[in-house]
Amino acid sequence: CQTPSVKGISTTVGQEQPVSLQEKQVLEDLEMPLARRPTETLFQEQPKIGNQYLEDTLLRSYLKTHLPPKVLEEVHQELERFGNRLQTKIQPLAWECELNPPVFRQFDAWGQRVDRIDTCSAWRRMKEISAEEGLVAEAYERRYSNWSRLYQAVKLYLFSTSSGGFSCPLAMTDGAAKVIESLGIPGSLKSAFDRLTSRDPKKFWTSGQWMTERRGGSDVANGTETVARRQPDGTYRLYGFKWFTSAADSDVTLTLARIADAEGQCPQGSRGLSLFFLRVRDEEGKLNNIQVQRLKDKLGTRQMATAELWLQGARAELISAEGRGVASISNMLNITRIHNVIGAVASMRRMISLSRDYARRRVAFGKLLKDHPLHMQTIARMEVQCRGAFLLLMEVVRLLGLAETNLASEQDQLLLRLLVPVAKLYTGKQAAAVAVEAMESFGGQGYMEDTGVPVILRDTLVLSIWEGTTNILSLDVLRSLAKSQGQVMAVFLSTVQKKLELVAGTAGLAPAVQRVREGTDRLAQFLQEAGSEPAVTMELAARDFSYSLARIYTGALLLEHAARPGASSTDTCAALRWCNQELCPVAVESGSGSYRAGAALQDSALVYGDSALVYGNSAL
Repeated sequence: CQTPSVKGISTTVGQEQPVSLQEKQVLEDLEMPLARRPTETLFQEQPKIGNQYLEDTLLRSYLKTHLPPKVLEEVHQELERFGNRLQTKIQPLAWECELNPPVFRQFDAWGQRVDRIDTCSAWRRMKEISAEEGLVAEAYERRYSNWSRLYQAVKLYLFSTSSGGFSCPLAMTDGAAKVIESLGIPGSLKSAFDRLTSRDPKKFWTSGQWMTERRGGSDVANGTETVARRQPDGTYRLYGFKWFTSAADSDVTLTLARIADAEGQCPQGSRGLSLFFLRVRDEEGKLNNIQVQRLKDKLGTRQMATAELWLQGARAELISAEGRGVASISNMLNITRIHNVIGAVASMRRMISLSRDYARRRVAFGKLLKDHPLHMQTIARMEVQCRGAFLLLMEVVRLLGLAETNLASEQDQLLLRLLVPVAKLYTGKQAAAVAVEAMESFGGQGYMEDTGVPVILRDTLVLSIWEGTTNILSLDVLRSLAKSQGQVMAVFLSTVQKKLELVAGTAGLAPAVQRVREGTDRLAQFLQEAGSEPAVTMELAARDFSYSLARIYTGALLLEHAARPGASSTDTCAALRWCNQELCPVAVESGSGSYRAGAALQDSALVYGDSALVYGNSAL
């Protein structure tokens, strides 16, 4: 067995580069005769990560640029401390949660039905840590005024991939708190709100979100069958089957139901839905007239209990006006979708961090992976995607912070309404692509369960599905345009234009500025032309249109970041590379006839073949 010489690692220009002590040890071990090497050096070395806050240069540069100096000083110290806690204390708990998923105990040893969901000690510890760190509370205490929501998002971003799946119940808890706050925190919900936003682990509650039933996911208007019957004391009893209840071990939940009249009839459609708050268990710990049918066997997020539940007279409180349930959960959806974006960006950052460190440890074909140009190009492309997604996330939570402190202009509020679904749908797709690519960067090791890499991939794949699939959210983008009567697009285009004007004089960014400007022009032209086309044109274009919004706006954000004082050459490179892609795919597809009359029938024929001719439009 003869190992190749690795002295003088060649680079793309044929010169030696200095190596770290760690890399030098790897190379010296490889040069040692096989029989003399320590056994462990025959195996691949595990990639490691340090303090994720200190290692995230983009995050730190963003905070330095945007936060007021006093706020920056305080949060910097807190985030450095939190980063150390994540690395040393919390990350090991995450692995325990993965290895010990929840277990459903339907009966006790004596045949009595108990419907108990047992979670591991690490999962319960995550709940305590979430309270201690104020991962929900921070957004509602508003210690830093409009920057509080952004600070909370940063902590959740750092926590997400070390949370063992607990970031999901936190999303729903945040959403429930937001709904209650938007209702003015009525007296009957004051105690619940205080618990949902508490920093005391003994008082802190988490909330579920029980919307999905047997007939549908996002189509709650036609899929909700749960019936609410009014009781003499003013409370309600709920009867129905909840098909998909995330965080089934939570303390409370919000759910939709139809209120039955005196004759037992229920109004149909979205206007027949009302929003209810209920405790999952009573003071003695017994389920609130709820039966657990089973736990869901999911591809990912297996650390968290997701269940099918029968509501058999569950006592609940009506918290929305009758028939205004869908409108009342809009605030919740905004919050949970933003949490989805946080999870997407966090998973990209974690996978890239692991890939980057592995490239400094793994030797293949006589040199470290980091010295293979093609390997570095692959990771660099993932980095550009992650940087763009991160800045889009920060923009959304910045706008949310303004809205929550009554500092947002009408234009800010319109932009927030548009960017939330755009960011959610686009980053969900980005995260899945980056996770798959990053897994490949580890070779066969990336496919091994005990490396932890497949866990991140599986948990990432839900992000394009939960809280609305890509198509559902694309149609929601169109609704925001229609509801604002075009105002939202005017704000979008003017905001991008203002950012480009501020960047225009920065050396080295001119080509990217021009590409973004051309993209916005083509987007505006597409909208003008589509205005005279049938409604199906915009429906067919919805996904490409949403992608165009995401790419153009993110390009403007990257340019803005690269033009700030003290920006690095890396910032400029990332902006240029992002803007080199097709920024307005909707214009390209429109030009090729993808949305023209008959395109929908052609799509159906391609999918179903001859059967489309038999069933006609029913195949759609």
